[in-house]
Amino acid sequence: MPKKNLSIISLGCFRNTYDSETVLKRFVDIGYGFSSQENIFLTGIEDFKNCDTLVINTCGFIDKAKEESVEFIKEAIKLKQQGRIKRLLVFGCLVERYPEKLKKSFPEVDQWWGAEKFIQKFSERKKLLPPHIDFLKICEGCLNRCSYCTIPHIKGSLKSKPLIEIVKEAKFLDKKGIKELNIIGQDITSWGKDLKTKEDLSLLIKAILKNTKNIRWIRLLYTHPRNLDSKLIDLIANEERICKYIDLPIQHINNRILKAMNRNITKKETVDLINKIRKMITDCVIRTSVITGFPTETEDEFKELLKFMKETKFERLGAFMYSREEDTPAYNLNPQVNNKTKARRFKEIMSLQQNISREANKRFLGKELEVLIEEKENEVFVGRTQFDAYEVDGAVFLKKDKLKIGEFYKAKIIDSYDYDLVGV
Repeated sequence: MPKKNLSIISLGCFRNTYDSETVLKRFVDIGYGFSSQENIFLTGIEDFKNCDTLVINTCGFIDKAKEESVEFIKEAIKLKQQGRIKRLLVFGCLVERYPEKLKKSFPEVDQWWGAEKFIQKFSERKKLLPPHIDFLKICEGCLNRCSYCTIPHIKGSLKSKPLIEIVKEAKFLDKKGIKELNIIGQDITSWGKDLKTKEDLSLLIKAILKNTKNIRWIRLLYTHPRNLDSKLIDLIANEERICKYIDLPIQHINNRILKAMNRNITKKETVDLINKIRKMITDCVIRTSVITGFPTETEDEFKELLKFMKETKFERLGAFMYSREEDTPAYNLNPQVNNKTKARRFKEIMSLQQNISREANKRFLGKELEVLIEEKENEVFVGRTQFDAYEVDGAVFLKKDKLKIGEFYKAKIIDSYDYDLVGV
């Protein structure tokens, strides 16, 4: 009897990807066939081939993500009506937030379930990503309670995976030949605070380093500015295998807005932290994210953020227009900033950052950098340096024959653009 075939769409962040791989392994273990690894990053559902079962892992974090999830559900229902798929299963953060509303709106969906339960023991996943890269979720939920954020409502409070289980998973991935390991969680710098031990992220990373040998890059994704301490900065600075890439979302810089956001950090503390990072890690890249149009944000407060960006020159930056989310304290703040103003401020931020990024990339001209090859497009190989996160930041383009995908090469940088580099 032929196997039932399954395809999966994973929307949102790489924490969702991790959950999708956990779910996929369950289906494979009970006999489902799966071969479409490219499905995870499809830009349109129409690219899917016929399958028995389609699974959609939704994102429910902000308006844009919710809209995308709903559109994918609608398109999948059309495929089902056309007979191209037999069963449609939907789960994830959006379902966790709006279970009854979704069930009522889309009765054609065969099965619903909410956010995947965080497994605190090592459990093998079915990989969706290329064989040379992986993600390791060390915690779920959050303690920070930022006033705009739905994560505590969706995921609950902090739940840390025990050190021994994380090390087991890291050793397993190391034996599989992973070249880059991304440590992920809503706030990895809070890891361990809920455990009855004195372990912290620095100790955990040291344990991973001690128990692995094939992993060349370890990247730390999402470190809260309030929790990033000198001990961790020093470890990043002095351990060759940790990427000199600091993922440090500041969200804003004005003290009044920071307080309204419940970020529990001041402008001065943020400035001091960034200065400390750049002093201790001289060759690092800092990626941040900012929110514009937060309720009550004035034009002067927005200009203060722009001025800070000009002065600080973050090498990498993502911007978001504030999304008004029910079940968050910021939902009831007034006055709300209108959409036109939010869009204009967002455009100003991205225009400024484009110029900053272009200038920042020029620092690499003439330098020899280690590049991890990801793919080949036409006659050009595409890779990344340690200063760029997978599917988030820029790339390095190399025109050379017979490079191997998933391997490291030294490249001299000969040209730079707004976000990308060219090397030989």
